[in-house]
Amino acid sequence: MNIVLARYTVSVTELKKNLSSILSETDEPIAVLNHNQAEAYLLPATYYEAMLAHLEDLEDMKLVLERASEKTIEVSIDEL
Repeated sequence: MNIVLARYTVSVTELKKNLSSILSETDEPIAVLNHNQAEAYLLPATYYEAMLAHLEDLEDMKLVLERASEKTIEVSIDEL
């Protein structure tokens, strides 16, 4: 079974013919099908940028959690 991880699909042939109109129809990922199987996913720039920002946030959260278990040293503002 081939799972398509997008709400919208388009064939390679249709994408070649109508790229501009397809891109303007949705702001969500589009599965590009070749012989009825997902060949690629087309992401709007804003969606891709948001995805990268989310990944950066997850990396930052991982770092915070790792550092939260480290030993802390109390200092006063005057010592800085």
